Order: sequence, then structure tokens, then C-alpha cells
Amino acid sequence: MRWGPIASPGPTTRNPETRVAGKIIESPDGLVDPDVPVRHAAMEAADAHVTAVTKASGSSFYWAMRILPAERRQAMFAIYAFCREVDDIADGEAPAAEKGARLAAWRAEIDGLYRPDPHPVSLTGQALVGPIRAFGLAREDFLAVIDGMEMDVATFIRAPALAELETYCNRVAGAVGLLSIRAFGAGEPAAREFALALGRALQLTNILRDLRADAAMGRLYLPREYLHRHGITSDTPDEVMAHPALPAVCRDLALLARANYEAAEAAHGRCRRGPLRAAVVMMKNYRLILDRLSETGWRDLDAPVRVSKPTRLWIVLRHGLLPGLG
Repeated sequence: MRWGPIASPGPTTRNPETRVAGKIIESPDGLVDPDVPVRHAAMEAADAHVTAVTKASGSSFYWAMRILPAERRQAMFAIYAFCREVDDIADGEAPAAEKGARLAAWRAEIDGLYRPDPHPVSLTGQALVGPIRAFGLAREDFLAVIDGMEMDVATFIRAPALAELETYCNRVAGAVGLLSIRAFGAGEPAAREFALALGRALQLTNILRDLRADAAMGRLYLPREYLHRHGITSDTPDEVMAHPALPAVCRDLALLARANYEAAEAAHGRCRRGPLRAAVVMMKNYRLILDRLSETGWRDLDAPVRVSKPTRLWIVLRHGLLPGLG
């Protein structure tokens, strides 16, 4: 979000309007608040911070969001930066108690953003103030993301039941989708179905891609029902990674991911296409990653599976900028 120009940095310069997140506001007496220049600089710094966080990720997310109008794009960058920061807490090397305290601090930060006069303490919190008001981002969705991170910290997920895995995916990815559709401007009921199904599909793809990295942190997200189906009774990550039946488990989870991609596609067919273009770009990127993982058969867990930059750019062009091609 951007603050519009003010007349001058003077203490009480007369100016009938100032822009906040694309909306015109005016003080009751028509005077510009002397703190506006400071706030303007703070918002520019916050926007720059979340943009840098998103760009530094090196993921397809940055390029997918580039196709959005500026205000919606900055909202998505702010949402991404929030997710990145709480995820880094959960994945970090700090003791569990410290991680819990830092996530609790983020809960307080989010709660504070919904007060009439918010005073965020982080740059990312500052960047979220405008989007929350402009697009009606829901507090419970931010808190659900934190709930998901707390599952990683408090319970140290290993071979969860399918129901627990679905809850986890809905929190760490589905809730992000619900925030995103508001930022995209997709308000129809089917957009919610799309967001939740796509969130589950993306997270399951991440799980299938990051098996080795998660195991190194002592985590195992493969559902116990699938492990038991293929004769794996251990929930020790390294033992499961070495088990000859692991590829069969992964194929089963890939089928579940595909079912969620198909559900997302079906819901997308009942939505206006324009607002969800960026999400479709993400969906096509991740579905291609899942296809390539399936081709490798999970035989070499250390081999990186990526989508090349030319392919990512083609997906942006094909599904983001020229969606009418089909």
C-alpha cells in the first residue's frame, strides 16, 4: 500500500486529502497531521521490506504476484512476509520455549493490527495495516497460520493421522489461501472452496518435495494410514526415509494431492477468472513440480526438483497475462 503525496512536511500544512492504501482520508479540520511524513516513510520502508522478503525467497510466488495490480500485489507480499517470518520461527534452531514465545508475540502483533489505532512493532505488521483494512483480511486466518506453526513446535509432527494432516494443511496453507482470495478480490463462495483445496494441494506437494529436509528436522508428515498400508510401522524419519516401501507411500500421497488440485480446478470453474489469475499461476507451477516428483519416483530424495525459470515465465504468460488462450 502507498501513501499519497502531502503538500509539504510542515507541521500544519493545509491539504484537504491524503491517500492511505488507495483511499482518500481527511482530518476533521482539513489539516494534515504533522506526523504524516514520518508515517509515509515508515510505510515505504515496510513495503520495501516485504517486497525484499518475497523476492529473496527465489520462489515462483514472487513472479506469480507480479501480475497483480500494485495495491493487491503489496498486500500479497505482506501476507507472504508474515508467513515466511512465522515459518522461520517454527523451522529455526531456537529452543521450543523461545519459539513459542516468538509465535505468541506474533499473535499479539496480529491482534494489535485489528485495534482502531494499530501500532505494529514489526515492518511486516506495518505493511499489513493497509491491506487488512482495504481488503478485509480476517484475523482468524492469520491466527490459523500461527496455530499451524505451533503444531510444528509443540507436537513435533511425526506420521500424523490423515485428519491431523488435513488440519495442519488447512492452517499453514489453506488459511493463507483464504487471506489471498480477499487480497485478490475473489468474493464468491466457490473461491473459498478453491482456496482451501489449492492450499491442501500445495502443502502436500511441499511435503513430497521436502521429505529429506523435514526428516533432518525430525519431522515426518507422511500420514500413518499410508505408512501402515505399505508395512511401515516406524515413525522415525530416518528409518522411514530408508524403507523400500517409501516410494509407494509417496505415490499414494501424490494421488491425494492430485485430488485436491482437481477439486481446486473444479471450484475455479465456478469463479470469475480474472481475480484468481495469480493463484492459477501458482497452481500450475506446483502441479508441474508434483508431476516431476512422480516421474522421479522418489528414488533419490536428495535430487532437487525445480521448475526452470523459462518454464515459470511461460506459465506466468500463459495463465497470468494471456489466460484467454485456454
